[in-house]
Amino acid sequence: MATVQDVGKALNPQAIEGQIEGGTAQGLGLAILEEIQVVNGKVKNPSFTDYLIPTVLDMPPVRSIILEYADEHAPYGLRGVGEAPTISSTPAVVSAIRAATGLALNRVPVRPEHITLTM
Repeated sequence: MATVQDVGKALNPQAIEGQIEGGTAQGLGLAILEEIQVVNGKVKNPSFTDYLIPTVLDMPPVRSIILEYADEHAPYGLRGVGEAPTISSTPAVVSAIRAATGLALNRVPVRPEHITLTM
């Protein structure tokens, strides 16, 4: 997965890489894994044993390109880092699935059964 982000001024590039990779993992989880299952008003997956989140084994390699255009209105020219990849990864993954299958998907997470039942 490739990501490009303007971070303002990169004071700690290694920490920024970690934030981008973590945000990407969260976005990927929202796209294909994470879902609260409620049956008759009761949450059926209340723990991390039952609620799926991506592990290191689920993650594709992440290639981060860091752009530095300092924000003149922010302290030290910094910008937020972790939120953008979380927000943008989910629609990127769903768009990739749509490009590969031609399906107009209208929900997340997208699971294999959603694709096969729709085709």
